[in-house]
Amino acid sequence: MGITEQFLLAFVSGGLVCVVAQLLIDLTKLTPARILVLYVSFGVLLYAIGIYEPMQDLFGAGVSVPLIGFGANIGRGVKEAVMSDGLLGAITGGLSSSAAGITAALILGLLASILFKTKSKRM
Repeated sequence: MGITEQFLLAFVSGGLVCVVAQLLIDLTKLTPARILVLYVSFGVLLYAIGIYEPMQDLFGAGVSVPLIGFGANIGRGVKEAVMSDGLLGAITGGLSSSAAGITAALILGLLASILFKTKSKRM
C-alpha cells in the first residue's frame, strides 16, 4: 500500500471516530467527559478481543492517535503486567504503559503555560 492510501485510510478512519463522537454529543445527553471514557473503554475492549491490532495495521494513526488508541495502550500494558506480575499488574500495568504519553502531555502543558499568556473571556 502506498503512502497516499495510508494517509487516506488514516484520515477517513480518524474522521469517522470524530463523526461518531459528534453524533453522540448532538443526539444524546452524553457529556464530552462520558464520551471520552466511552472511547477509552472501547479501545481497551477492542484490544482485549483482538480487533484493535488488525485495525491499527490497516488504519494506522486514524485509530492509534484518538482516545481509542490510548485505551488499547492501557489494555496492552495491563495484559503484559498481569502476565509478568500477577494480579498486581492489573493496577500497575495501565499506568506504566501510558506514563510516557501522560508525562509528555503534562510537561508540554506546563511549558505552554509558561511561554504563553492566557486571556480570560469577557462576557
